[in-house]
Amino acid sequence: MSRLAVVLFNLGGPDGPDAVRPFLFNLFRDRAIIDLPAIARYPLAALISSRREAPAKANYKIMGGGSPILPRTLAQAQGLEDELNRRRPGDSAKVFVAMRYWKPFAEDAARQVLEFAPNDLVLLPLYPQYSTTTTASSLAAWADAYQGPAETRTVCCYPTAEGLITAHVDAIRIAWERAGKPEGLRLLFSAHGLPQRVIDRGDPYQAQIEATAAAIVARLPQFEDWRVCYQSRVGRLKWLEPSTESEIRVAGGEGKGVLISPIAFVSEHVETLVEIDHEYAALAAKVGAQPFLRAVTLGAAPAFLGTLADAVQAALGGDGTAPFGSWRCPAGLGKCGCRDGRG
Repeated sequence: MSRLAVVLFNLGGPDGPDAVRPFLFNLFRDRAIIDLPAIARYPLAALISSRREAPAKANYKIMGGGSPILPRTLAQAQGLEDELNRRRPGDSAKVFVAMRYWKPFAEDAARQVLEFAPNDLVLLPLYPQYSTTTTASSLAAWADAYQGPAETRTVCCYPTAEGLITAHVDAIRIAWERAGKPEGLRLLFSAHGLPQRVIDRGDPYQAQIEATAAAIVARLPQFEDWRVCYQSRVGRLKWLEPSTESEIRVAGGEGKGVLISPIAFVSEHVETLVEIDHEYAALAAKVGAQPFLRAVTLGAAPAFLGTLADAVQAALGGDGTAPFGSWRCPAGLGKCGCRDGRG
């Protein structure tokens, strides 16, 4: 019997009010987020987390005090595990979860993988679009945590994978149909933003977001009016533009409603359940961008879980680090995860 371990990576979220500040500290002390030496980064992370604790707690209170991202990621892990075992009768596949900034951390998942003692190990980030601030950071933490003997392959990204696109198309169509198929809507693909300087250094995130959006609208001819935009800005640096907030204002000024698709998020969490569903909904009502609709995140949608299983199987047939699907980063994106095989 062959034993296959798959590790799903995500950012994680605080599981209760007492976890909010340490979660924020873990986030801002990551050099992928604040590129300073530790002697400066750690005090700065402590300062930022203390200042952001109260508003962050207020946001998590709306969701019951903590983030739902872990139980929803565990549901994805269980669905993927069931699918892999269905496809591989006679073998044993087990899926583990490693969060970057809150429990279970990479070292927790690494201990579980060592106990399972797999022959093969596939690292599968739940970030369809690669970035140095998400995928690379998670894989670096894993490399520090796991020293086991399993033969390891890595799926660095899958921004245009068939099942990913199908799941997004289905979610958008369902939101539109449930609202009575309103006309005059602008489809906004909202992704988590990044500082512009991260992209300028060769990070492929923006290019991959745009590729995902283009693949989705190619199958939604009823949405000729669409834009890619970015949310969740913090700090004073110039971030990717246009912002989701600005696009909602533009739509309202033009008398258009909006349908927001959270294109870079595969689980519901604070950016979708609070920032979009509460803050952006209130803004849309204020500026007249009505109706205001939102497609759900992919969660455990069968098409999405199917593409994750396909990615695992494709990785097993390869070597090292590679994307899944047809996407390949242009040569100019020097921070591409598969460029040097290290993720």
